[in-house]
Amino acid sequence: MKKKRTSKKDELRPEYDLKKLLKTGVRGKYVERFRKGTNSVLLEPDVAKVFSDARAVNEALRLVIQLTEIRK
Repeated sequence: MKKKRTSKKDELRPEYDLKKLLKTGVRGKYVERFRKGTNSVLLEPDVAKVFSDARAVNEALRLVIQLTEIRK
């Protein structure tokens, strides 16, 4: 059974020309800036269950760093 086509009313104001606006976009314009400012790590599911948020992960990692420094 095919779905019925519904016509949608164009609610865009006439002064907005989408063809003109969408032509000027540049794909990946900010990708380098994003990569410089982020350092993402994917946690395994069993590890992610233990930590409630990024702050908890960071606290645990700082503790591990302190413990390794004490051991040296």
